[in-house]
Amino acid sequence: MLHTEKLYEGKAKILYSTDDPKVLLTCYKDDATAFNAQKRGQIQGKGEINCTVSAALFQWLESLGIPTHYIDCPAPNQMRVKTVEIIPLEVVVRNIAAGSLCRQTGMREGTILPSSLVEYYLKNDELGDPLLTRDRLFLLDIISQAQLAVIEEMAKKINQHLQDFFTSCQITLVDFKLEFGLDNQGQILLADEISPDTCRLWDQTETDPQARVMDKDRFRKDLGQVESAYQEVQARVLGKVKELS
Repeated sequence: MLHTEKLYEGKAKILYSTDDPKVLLTCYKDDATAFNAQKRGQIQGKGEINCTVSAALFQWLESLGIPTHYIDCPAPNQMRVKTVEIIPLEVVVRNIAAGSLCRQTGMREGTILPSSLVEYYLKNDELGDPLLTRDRLFLLDIISQAQLAVIEEMAKKINQHLQDFFTSCQITLVDFKLEFGLDNQGQILLADEISPDTCRLWDQTETDPQARVMDKDRFRKDLGQVESAYQEVQARVLGKVKELS
């Protein structure tokens, strides 16, 4: 299957059309950005790592009844996906206080939340991806109440599955971002990726607050050893998936 036209290039991926209108090709890049692309760099091998980790987790979630856009991977940094209309929302699920939740509320990093928090951000770089209330979601006509109910339920199920999965890898799932899309029949599918770029992951075998970081915070905060952290996540995830299959 040939990729015939570049449809979109984002911070971490390039999306191509194919000779099948129901299938798109995603190429994962080594480019890294932070703080709404104010900080830029490269993480060697990131594209392959994020693609293979995402593919493994998509397939595992599919086996648990979560519908995704994943089809297959023709190359280590390429993923064929079902064509979907992306809903312009970043759905963030939080289990432990970190990042913007601490900056905006004054909560201490590492505070375990009494229950998982699901937040919605407008997917718009020009506006800085602002946090939205439910009323603003409907005011902007981004999504219907029925669709939001489906997404919220899916996000909570995905969170529970991923928490259990990462715990079995001796990794704590602090928080993560999800994106969803609509297929040509209007079904909501999990889309985008699940990787160290989109998840905040802490190594349970480390007690030092900096040493435990296994995600893009190592790049954001200049903690060093970014590649090795991503590689360790990949090794544990792929090892666990193989063990479960």
